[in-house]
Amino acid sequence: MWHVYLEPSSLDEALTLLARHAADDGGARIIAGGTDLVIELERGARKAGTLIDISRLPGQDRIWLDEAGWIHLGPLVTHNQVVASPLCVARAFPLARACREVGAPQIRNRGTVAGNLITASPANDTITPLIALGAKVTLRSLRGARAVALRDFYRGARRTEMAADEMMTDIAFPALDTGRQRGTFIKLGLRQAQAISLVNCAAVCAFDDAGHVIEAAIALGAVAPTIVRAAEAETALIGQPLTDETIAQAAALAQRAASPIDDVRAGAGYRRRMVSALTRRALTQLADGAERDGWNDAPALLWTGDAHRAASPFQPGNPIRLTVNGQDYAINGAQGKTLLRLLREDCGLTGTKEGCAEGECGACTVIMDGQAVMSCLVPAPRAHGARIVTVEGINRLGRGAPPLHPLQQAFIDEGAVQCGYCTPGFIVAGAALLAEYPHPTETQIREGVSGNLCRCTGYYKIISAFDRAIELTSEPDKTHERTQTDPVHTGAGDR
Repeated sequence: MWHVYLEPSSLDEALTLLARHAADDGGARIIAGGTDLVIELERGARKAGTLIDISRLPGQDRIWLDEAGWIHLGPLVTHNQVVASPLCVARAFPLARACREVGAPQIRNRGTVAGNLITASPANDTITPLIALGAKVTLRSLRGARAVALRDFYRGARRTEMAADEMMTDIAFPALDTGRQRGTFIKLGLRQAQAISLVNCAAVCAFDDAGHVIEAAIALGAVAPTIVRAAEAETALIGQPLTDETIAQAAALAQRAASPIDDVRAGAGYRRRMVSALTRRALTQLADGAERDGWNDAPALLWTGDAHRAASPFQPGNPIRLTVNGQDYAINGAQGKTLLRLLREDCGLTGTKEGCAEGECGACTVIMDGQAVMSCLVPAPRAHGARIVTVEGINRLGRGAPPLHPLQQAFIDEGAVQCGYCTPGFIVAGAALLAEYPHPTETQIREGVSGNLCRCTGYYKIISAFDRAIELTSEPDKTHERTQTDPVHTGAGDR
């Protein structure tokens, strides 16, 4: 998939490498989370002879508020970091909700907001709210830095203004004034998780003391080659209260901004009708102050609290050194593989399964440096210096006596295993959830395993296995007591 894999130790080094290798055969690509890029390389949709991995650059995963009232996201901020950020939830709620709608927890732990913007699919969820929020991005190269309004960043579907030697180093937008502004994001997909948007809509409105709209932004995704603003609908709202009549008028006008296509997921006519429905729903939420209804302030992030950073970056030609289930490995010849294949082929740990090889099924879930991830989407060199836990060593996260984690025993007790192919992924994701929340709610359980597909059981026994695992870990056996505390979730770099 790639020939050369480089891991710079500073932003300046990353820009130097990008400039040096931009003209190589196949070109060079920056990689951070890789949840889009690895799939595109596998399918041949993009080419990259050289990958420049910036995912461990220090200081690039911050979320902060500047003195002018703008929120900034560094290029390594992941979707789950936005979901966990009190600043974003309070003052950039449309973005926080959109980030929570992306993929599943394992995808959100690796995928970055910057990567979502650069992939430039009109169905990508974070672009829509950021355009509604008036975001701009900073692009840097050795030639200098330039700021581009996000709505001007796109030339068409999967085409952007970014030059081959440029890197996105900042995403910035005005924080919502919670006294007068409200915003929301709504997505329509074919299922509740791991779904590409058929249509999505972000709405942000500012109100005067009388409740009349003084500013409005309505952005629509997956209904044109790029994200579009419903300008006529926005204009119609100015000076008006959000009554049923004004909302209905705006929803009808929003349809006129859409130019959807027919594809395998939905027809153009259906999408056009859904533009009206989602616009109406979003504005009604803002009118009723109900945009946060159903938002859970304790999301299932699948963070175990065992954060770790490699002491030194990977060097081409050297072995990939990593720790798996407490055992150290030095693997040669795996530079062009994914972590999934390294684990199976080079470490002999075949418990981690390959189901879809594109981050859809969760069978390959492992824990990397304290976060559950899809190993089929992680380049093997990214695991250099990492601490990995697979299903073979998952009892390390539990209170139960080896060799079984309490959730493994509960799967046996409750008959939650049928063909068993998906089971390792469920166990690993579930063990991460139980490390994060020792007594999760059913909502947290469902969110925690939303990235894992089972073709056999119908999930009921899997859910009941969590209840049984909680019982097992609550038994008064002092030798099984947990020593790891429940992590406190804060947004990276919030202040």
